[in-house]
Amino acid sequence: MTRTQKTVFVLFAAVALVLGLTVNKVLNSKGDGTDKVALLDAGIVLLPQSRSLPGLSLTNQDGQAQAVDQFKGQWSLLFFGYTFCPDICPATLAQLRQLKGMLPAETQARLRVVLVTVDPQRDNPEQLKKYLGFFDPAFMGLTGAQADLQQLASAVSIPYIPADTSQENYTVDHSGNLVILGPDGTQRGFIRAPLNNDKLAAQLPGLLQSEE
Repeated sequence: MTRTQKTVFVLFAAVALVLGLTVNKVLNSKGDGTDKVALLDAGIVLLPQSRSLPGLSLTNQDGQAQAVDQFKGQWSLLFFGYTFCPDICPATLAQLRQLKGMLPAETQARLRVVLVTVDPQRDNPEQLKKYLGFFDPAFMGLTGAQADLQQLASAVSIPYIPADTSQENYTVDHSGNLVILGPDGTQRGFIRAPLNNDKLAAQLPGLLQSEE
C-alpha cells in the first residue's frame, strides 16, 4: 500500500467513525417528530447539532462568486466530485437527476443540487457548466482555489486527496457521500453512499417539510 493509499484509508476510516458516532447519537436522542430509523434506513444521517460553513468564496458554473456560508432559502445537497471522474461522479449525478424527478414539485422547488469540484485544475466554470448540462442544467457547480475547496470539504467531513496533476489522466480519490444543508445555510447531515433513490424519495419530502 502506497503512502497516498494509506492516507486515503485513514481519512475514509475517520469519516466512517464520525458517521458511526453520529448515527449512535441520533438513535439515542429524543424524538423531534421525524422517524429517525426510517431516515437512517434511507441513508440519511442528521447531525445532533447543525454546523456553520466557513466564510469562503468560490466560483459557480456561470463564473459568479458564491459565498459558501450563504446557501439559504433552499435545502441543498452538496456532492464533492469532478467532471473527469470515470465512474462514481457520473453515476451519482445521474441518480440525483432521477431522484429529483421522483420528488413532488413542491419538494423539487425546495432543493438544489451542487457539485463541488475536487479537481480545480481541470474544472473551470465553463467545464462545470457543460458537464452539468448533460444531467440537469439546474444543478450548480462550484470551483475555486484548492486550499479553499479542501477547507470546505474538511468542515463538512468529506475527505478527498488532491491529485498529482503532473500525471496524465489523473484521478482523484474522494467520498461519495452527500452533504445536507438546511435553508439557513448550515450543515444538517449527510446522505450515505450508495444512494437508494426509492427510499430517499419516500423520506425527503417529509424531511424538507418538517425540518425548516
